[in-house]
Amino acid sequence: SYETYGEYDVFENGQEAKLPAEGSIPRGWQPYDYENTTEGLELARAELKNPLQPTEENLAAGAALYTIYCAVCHGDKGDGQGILATREKFLGIPSYADPGRNITEGSTYHVQMYGLNNMGSYASQTSIEERWQITQHVLNLKAALNGEPEVTLETATDSVTTMTEEVM
Repeated sequence: SYETYGEYDVFENGQEAKLPAEGSIPRGWQPYDYENTTEGLELARAELKNPLQPTEENLAAGAALYTIYCAVCHGDKGDGQGILATREKFLGIPSYADPGRNITEGSTYHVQMYGLNNMGSYASQTSIEERWQITQHVLNLKAALNGEPEVTLETATDSVTTMTEEVM
């Protein structure tokens, strides 16, 4: 009789379960070409662009995901006054509107990928698409804090593709 993961002479090393072929990648995985360095952050800040259109679905998803993963530290408004900051569990969480903070869509995505300072990476908790949706929301919070117009369906003029179209 045959048992799953049993040892059999017919298989190399007697093992049925094999490692993936060298050079293979998981389905849906996309390489991220920016290193976890200050230089990688600066490069992402300058050139990495969000491939998602600001649709109702993406904006709503970004807001919901931000509430789950980010607001506890960064606050609902992005002012650095989340519940952990107000309870002094973490200190020095910056506002997205702090002078000198050059927050771009590329830097926001990069920080979600690798983390920065006391903030850890969220790459294992969120998908590529979710990180870009959160990025849209972060940039809207920054705009609101600075008294600038937010990205909405009406203000979006770029003809970028959605992640679904890009992957297919």
